[in-house]
Amino acid sequence: MAEGEERIELKFRIYDGTDIAHDTYPASTTTVGALKQKLITEWPQGKTVTPKSVNDIKLIHAGKVLGNSETLAESRITIGDIPGAITMHVVVQPPVAKKKTEKKENRQKTNSCACSCTIL
Repeated sequence: MAEGEERIELKFRIYDGTDIAHDTYPASTTTVGALKQKLITEWPQGKTVTPKSVNDIKLIHAGKVLGNSETLAESRITIGDIPGAITMHVVVQPPVAKKKTEKKENRQKTNSCACSCTIL
């Protein structure tokens, strides 16, 4: 880490109001993907909803969903005048299973008529 590099104090609030991973992070080198990985490793035991991968987590700051490849500086995380940590909200949403959508498409294909019909 470069000397004098801006650091941002963050904490992450999960669905039940618990704050996790409270720490300071270098703004120019910490990516959102790295933060998500840290959240997975520090996720509290015994919770009903648990992320399995980085893609299961969405980080929200100031109403904006942050992209995995963005750094904190690129995400425009504002420090503001209020002392203390910035709270980011964590949403766990596993990706939709492809099998359900594939079944729907197959069902629609089988219900369509393959021949040309003429009404007299």
